[in-house]
Amino acid sequence: MLARPAPRTPRPRVSAPMAPVAIVEKCVEVRIAGTMVCALPDGALWLEAARALVVSDLHFEKGSAFAMRGQMLPPYDTRATLARVARLVAEHQPDIVVSLGDSFHDGGGPARMAETERKLLQELISCTDWVWVEGNHDGRAPEILGGAVRDVLHIGPLVLRHEPTGAPGEIAGHLHPCAKVAGRGRSVRRRCFATDGQCLVMPAFGAYTGGLNVCDDAFAPIFPDGVTALVLGKDRVLPAPYARLLPDA
Repeated sequence: MLARPAPRTPRPRVSAPMAPVAIVEKCVEVRIAGTMVCALPDGALWLEAARALVVSDLHFEKGSAFAMRGQMLPPYDTRATLARVARLVAEHQPDIVVSLGDSFHDGGGPARMAETERKLLQELISCTDWVWVEGNHDGRAPEILGGAVRDVLHIGPLVLRHEPTGAPGEIAGHLHPCAKVAGRGRSVRRRCFATDGQCLVMPAFGAYTGGLNVCDDAFAPIFPDGVTALVLGKDRVLPAPYARLLPDA
């Protein structure tokens, strides 16, 4: 008989100060390592000083990966995710696009990509300085499509990597943060950016990606003094202090 895992002890609630943020129209700006970054409602990050657009955890071809294991999902996740990236590129006209790891769900993803989506992706790569940061799912697999592959990318004082360490100035992904927020007698659960003003963890951008509650123990080493969630609403980003965040039941 398999032993049951011990129940997790909930993180103690702390009176953590909210990270200094500014609401600008539908977006939220926060300063990380002295650099202003802008959290966009789509779940991407805009770095105005570098004209850089950052997306994380696209997980292209997750649907086809599941289909190979007999779990049939509608095979349109890559198309939907890529269309959102293309809209952001058209809107912001970035000089640099950074895909912050786990760009494909597995190493075989690029080979399974439909020709239509492959062509659109390569068009986007050809018109920007496109950087793939290595993730734990895909490694260097996206390299065959063009662009540059990096373990870690430095943009000014910011350090962009896939797996977060909590170092000051770090922009990371991997954990797929989401927030359950209390208010007006009910709660909602949404993807979010997670930050304490020193570092930031990005939400997963992919159509089929889930989320891990920012109150989970996995975030404690990164944000030991509590975290501010920049929650993705229907058409805007809304900051929520740690005191309003709820763990999953």
